[in-house]
Formats: sequence, C-alpha cells, structure tokens
Amino acid sequence: MSAVAPDATTLQPPGRPATRWLILAVICLAQLTVVLDNTVLNVAVPSLTEELGATTADVQWMLNAYSLVQSGLLLIAGNSADRYGRKKMLVAGLALFGLASLGATLAQSPGQLIGARAVMGIGGALLVTTTLAVTMQIFDDAERPKAIGIWSSVNSLSFAAGPLIGGTLLDHFWWGSLFLVNLPVVGIALVAVFALVPESKSHGGERPDVLGALLSMVGMVGVVFAIISGPVTGWTSGRVLVSAAVGIAGLALFAFWELRIPHPMLDMHFFRNRRFIGAVSGGILVAFGMGGSIFLLTQHLQLVLGYGPLDAGLRMAPLALTVVLINFTGLGARLTPRIGTPGMIVSGMTLLSAGLAAISLLGGHSYGGMLLGLVVMGIGVAIAMPTMANAVMSAIPPAKAGVGAGVNGTLMEFGQGLGVAVLGAVLNSRFAALIPLVAAGAGSLPAALARTHTAQERTAVHDAFASGIGTSQLVGAAAVFLGGMLAAVLLRRAERAGSGAGGPEAQGGAEGAGQGAGPSPAPAPAE
Repeated sequence: MSAVAPDATTLQPPGRPATRWLILAVICLAQLTVVLDNTVLNVAVPSLTEELGATTADVQWMLNAYSLVQSGLLLIAGNSADRYGRKKMLVAGLALFGLASLGATLAQSPGQLIGARAVMGIGGALLVTTTLAVTMQIFDDAERPKAIGIWSSVNSLSFAAGPLIGGTLLDHFWWGSLFLVNLPVVGIALVAVFALVPESKSHGGERPDVLGALLSMVGMVGVVFAIISGPVTGWTSGRVLVSAAVGIAGLALFAFWELRIPHPMLDMHFFRNRRFIGAVSGGILVAFGMGGSIFLLTQHLQLVLGYGPLDAGLRMAPLALTVVLINFTGLGARLTPRIGTPGMIVSGMTLLSAGLAAISLLGGHSYGGMLLGLVVMGIGVAIAMPTMANAVMSAIPPAKAGVGAGVNGTLMEFGQGLGVAVLGAVLNSRFAALIPLVAAGAGSLPAALARTHTAQERTAVHDAFASGIGTSQLVGAAAVFLGGMLAAVLLRRAERAGSGAGGPEAQGGAEGAGQGAGPSPAPAPAE
C-alpha cells in the first residue's frame, strides 16, 4: 500500500531514524532534570529555613508549587505538543525550565523561590509529555518497549539520585546550587534537540479546546492539592475537603464537556476501550505502590532504623539501580513477546507486591531484609512500569501521542499521591491504635516521643510506629497485587475480543472513537 499524506491519525515520519538512540539519550537527559527537581529540594529544607527565613508554610509551597503546576498542566502540555509540534514544545519546555532554574538560583525571598518553582513546573509539564511523545515517534513497534523502558528508568533513578545529588551539593555549596546545576544540562539538551530531534505534529486542524484545558487544570490541581495537604492538615480539614470538592467537580465538568464537543482535548471514548482501561488501572496501581512505598521507606529508614537523610538515600539506591540495570539491558523488552503484555503486568506487579511484603516482614529491624525487598521491588517496577506506559500509549492514536503522554504523566502523579495518602492514613491509624497510653493523642512519632519519660516508653512508641509502617506496606502489597490481576484480566479480555472480532481493539483502538489506536504502522521512509 502506498504511503498516504499525514492526517489526524498519522505521525510524520522521523527525519533521522539512524540517530534514534542518540535522540533518546538527549530526551532522557532532559527528563532527568525534571524528575530530579521532584526530590532534590527535600534535603535543602533546613538551609532554606535558615538562609531565606522561610516558614513551614513557605517550605511546603516551595516543595508543592512545582508538582501542583506540573500535574495541572500535563494534559494541556500534551495537547499543545500534538497541535503545535513536539519538537517546538520540547525546546520551549527546556528554555522555560532553564530560565526558571536561573530565577530560583537568584531568589532572595521565599515568595520569589515559590514563583520560580511554579514556572519550573510549567516547563516540567512540557518536558514530561514531549519526551515520551517523541520516543513514541522515533521508534517502531519492535524497539519501542526497550526505548520506553529506558525512558521509564530515568524516573526511577530520580528517587535515588535526587537526595544524593542534593546532599552532595549542599555539603560543598549553598542551596542555590541545586538549581544552578540545571543550566549546563539544559544548554546541552537544547543544542542536541535543535540538531537531532525531528519535528512531528497532528494535522487534524482542530480548534483549541480552551474550556477543556481550564477545567482539566482546575480538576487536577484541586485533587492533587487535597492529596498533598491531607497528611499535613488532616483529611477532614476545610482546606482538604474544599480542594477535593473543587477538584472532583472540575474533573466531572471536564468529562462532561469533552463528551459534547467535536474536537475534545481528551477523547473520553478511550475509556470504553478495555485495553486502555486495563493499562490505566495498572498504571495507577504501579504508581500507587511506588509513591506509597517510597513515602514509607524514607520514614522507615530514618525514624525506625535511625539513618540520616543522605544515608537513607544511599540505602534506597538498590531499588533505582535495579530498575536501571534491567531496563538498560532490555530484559523486559525481550520478555514481552514471549509472555505478552498481561503476563508482564502480572509478573511485574506480583514482584512489586512481594518486595513490599518482604520489607514489611523481614526489614522491620535491620537493613538486610529491606535490601532483599528493594531488589525484588526494583525487578517488578522495571517489568511493570514500561509495559504499562507502552500499553497506555499504544491504546491512543499516534497523532495524539502528546495527549497520551499527558495521560500517562497524570496517572503517575495521581497514583503516587494516592499511595502516599492511603498508606499514610493506614500508618497513622495503626500507630494511633498501638501507641502507649502515655503518648495517646500524639499525631506523629516525634510528638509521641516527646511525651515519654522512660526508655521503656520510648521503645514502645518506636515499636508502635514500626508496626504501623509494616501494616501499611502489607496493605500496599495487597493493593498492588490485586491491581495487577485486574489490569491483566482487562488486557487479556481486550486481546481476545480484538483477535476474535477484528474490531477496533484488535488494533488497540478506542471503541467509538472512529480511528485505530494501536501502534502505528511502520512509517514511509523519509525523503
């Protein structure tokens, strides 16, 4: 069949396929700056408090402004990349991120730093969506699983590298160095993007969905802010309830609006596709397990086992290093054709669940048992997370690759926040139930310890907290395992329905969307 002109469901062919792995390296470099800024600032809280005179509320906004803005703009950024060009948006994201990093470096007050972090969130949203969309564009079906695996490993690397890089810089320089280090990385990435990355965009000619963009932003920011604020102000506080209500209402209105306009930013008919639903469900649960486990592990290492922030970061490194090692060797990509997407998801999420359970049962009082659990978790994440991302992206038309990347990023943000919220609530509930009478009513481990008078009472408080951590990890393990089974069942049914009926799901298409949504056929050679 002869090549056809690009339309709303066809990507432009890549201009330099021979350089695709070099392009992926550039993309991963850009992605690394984004994900590191999610974690690197945590170690600087004492310095920010002392040198900028930041209050507790200021510090919370410094940490949260970045993630709030980024999560609220992911769908908008993905849609803009599809419409105006993925290379253009990648360049814009890098430039904005670099300028905002310079602004953060030069900040003289908490307000200036919060503003700079918010602008960095805008650049981060553009980078998260365009890097994955470009990866989908330049790799064919055979190489795409390995490429997405490498892209995903960058996200995992941030969990280990963020605290280590932050701690090392703060040992030798002032807090502004945490942002100054972004500038040479952004400069190198910009030059490489201009030289190597091919342009691609949708040619559908749709009108911008301005109201949909506003509603999606209001909905996501409201929900994420409620999740972030819950552990701090309490889940029944006015701030959390109002924010959650605004967020849920915004998302409901967004879905209502998207179903009723001819050119929606996110085609809600995708949610009729079992393959898409299966991938979405699994993606949320993988992120749930990762976000919740990292939240619990940092507390476990520092508050139960007594390690400092830098030592705790070093001891969490095996998780990220295992993910990187497996994805860079392409093990998951080689296994996928043999056991299929549902089998990969069941295997990966079962291992992630087993790792969480091992940490709960074996790592309560020593690092040895935790190390085993971290490695098993890393294997599970390396198998499940790229498979989920590939499944989500393959269930969306290629011309909507940016929107697909926005959906994937939104799932990660929501899943991680949900993991922290739910497992944190389990921890607090269990801790409150087991805490000694002398410390009854304390809302945290330090507050409970402050009420004790003897070594025996302090030991009992520590034991109660450790038990709460262990229970939370077991709850997380059960949720991840059940989520993996659900996702695999949905994906298996979609595959059977597609192969039996030859309908849209045979190509991974969205039912009712009127267009194939599976991986695009091999593009015609570029002239």
